Amino acid sequence: MRPFTYIRAKDLSSASKLLTENPNAKFLAGGTNLLDLMKEDVERPNTLIDISELSLSEIKTIVAGTNRGGISIGGLGKNTEAANHPLVRQHYPLLTQAILAGASGQIRNMATNGGNLLQRTRCPYFYEVSMPCNKRAPGTGCGAREGINRMHAIFGWSEQCVAVYPSDMAVALAALDAVVSVRSATGQERRIPIADFHRLPGDQPEKDTILTHGELITAIELPQNKFADKSYYLKVRDRASYAFALVSVAAALEMQGSKIVQARIAMGGVAHKPWRALKAEQMLVGKDATEANFKLAANAEMADAKPLEHNAFKVELGNRSIVLALQMAMNGGKA
Repeated sequence: MRPFTYIRAKDLSSASKLLTENPNAKFLAGGTNLLDLMKEDVERPNTLIDISELSLSEIKTIVAGTNRGGISIGGLGKNTEAANHPLVRQHYPLLTQAILAGASGQIRNMATNGGNLLQRTRCPYFYEVSMPCNKRAPGTGCGAREGINRMHAIFGWSEQCVAVYPSDMAVALAALDAVVSVRSATGQERRIPIADFHRLPGDQPEKDTILTHGELITAIELPQNKFADKSYYLKVRDRASYAFALVSVAAALEMQGSKIVQARIAMGGVAHKPWRALKAEQMLVGKDATEANFKLAANAEMADAKPLEHNAFKVELGNRSIVLALQMAMNGGKA
């Protein structure tokens, strides 16, 4: 690990100002991803600004009269706190399931909600500094493109990068139409739909999100919905715990009798960002919640997949995972 300056932020304004003034500075909260990257010499900040003691951890109902409803989850709250909070468990069990599917209990006790959204890819070519990686060192090439790419993208990749985004939490947030609240050094606030927050790689794979330098995630808002009784997070991985998804699916249904009023499906492990299965969702609206219709919707979504040399299995796996996740959601999480 390279030498760095450590600063403990006193308040939100000074934290953002300090970061904005130094292009090589980074915020430090839980540190569960950043410190690993620094140890591997992937990230090389010269200054860490500790924001862990700022008052941005509250989980609360959004104030009536804002025309938004739902709940707000503090950006600096811990993943464990978010997963186990009564408001989340009662109204957004999909999010609880997704968070608890990620990492380990020890890491969830340290990792923050905002930091979870900002974690970087676990692509081995990104972590290995002797290998080419456009995300780590723009212009050097993509080692995974023609390399061992079993874990990599089947949607939305470019010739510059085929890495996948690792968060489980963010996949559930994508299905729940979450909104990310951020604040700049000047105090300007903006609310970013989760669908727009992360980027596909395109020609700039080094940019994971649309945040500008100095912006800080203050909260994650979850709008009201009618998915609580029929939602499920399915994670398929090489081992039962402490492993990233080969394919994951966050599925949620709103029903009226036997008919589907609304469907939400987001996938993890398949793209550079949480992948919203919009074709599948659209096909399900107004249909009966049957296995046959689930299969038709899954087939429509996965038809656009573009597998690499070593990950063609993800197409069939994704297809079956969508169907199973929808069945589990329909049955209230029961097989």
